[in-house]
Amino acid sequence: MRSRCRIQGNQAGINFDDIFGGLNFDFGGGLFDTFFGRRAAGPLRGANIEVDLVVPLERILTGGEETLRYRRSAVCPTCRGSRAKPGTQPRRCDKCGGSGRQVKSQRQKGVMLQQISTCPACHGEGTVIDQPCPECSGRGQVEREETLTVKIPPGIEEGAALRVPGHGMPSEHLRGVAGDLFVIVRSAPDPRFDRVDAELWRTETVAVADAVLGTTLKVPTLDGAPVTVTVAPGTQPETVLRLRGKGLPQFDRHRRGDLLVRLTVYVPHRPSAEERKCYERLRALATTARGKD
Repeated sequence: MRSRCRIQGNQAGINFDDIFGGLNFDFGGGLFDTFFGRRAAGPLRGANIEVDLVVPLERILTGGEETLRYRRSAVCPTCRGSRAKPGTQPRRCDKCGGSGRQVKSQRQKGVMLQQISTCPACHGEGTVIDQPCPECSGRGQVEREETLTVKIPPGIEEGAALRVPGHGMPSEHLRGVAGDLFVIVRSAPDPRFDRVDAELWRTETVAVADAVLGTTLKVPTLDGAPVTVTVAPGTQPETVLRLRGKGLPQFDRHRRGDLLVRLTVYVPHRPSAEERKCYERLRALATTARGKD
């Protein structure tokens, strides 16, 4: 299915409920952790990735697996993320002694104060690369296409996000962890139906005579077999017929929405001579009927 990839800011997240745990997917967490610093002590995370996955209405009806392809950075296979040329080793940073931090102490009014900051020489890594890896130019990462099988639950809501932990961008730090992948599920346009939550809408056009005298229509459904519906005599334009249980599943509920059929009446732009005579006769009959009222 079609997909479009976006990279979020570092350590971004979405705070959804984890209702896909049994499917190895869950709704993301970490937005409040990120803002309020509860992850600051942990490993530095890579950026999250958002990917739009466009699926047909039939998949939303039944649920099932979809193949997702997207591009992301991955750990360089040559240097395995060390960023150093194979056969060489990063050396310990002389500026910070390998701690990745610089500590400045000063005494003020009899109190010893310490200011701790990231080492500018090694950027907090504690090591310095003298001979960078030629494969990744010392980045420790290379870009590649990923293929992932995504399980779509029946009735998933439009724009819902499936969180896949650890499938985002790798961390820029050797000891960091990868970000998460958020799969945003969207419905593919369908020429037969318009989706509104769990309801499906369709427009059918009937002739003037059928609206007056009544008729039957065969209406397509997502289940495959069309359903015969009755248009009652005297049906007015914009009448809506409701086919119960012929829409999409209501997410996390054991029932389906409805299929709603909006009726429009076709008025010929250029009636034939014979049609014009018929309409003139009808108009005369209508005028006569109004005169008797």
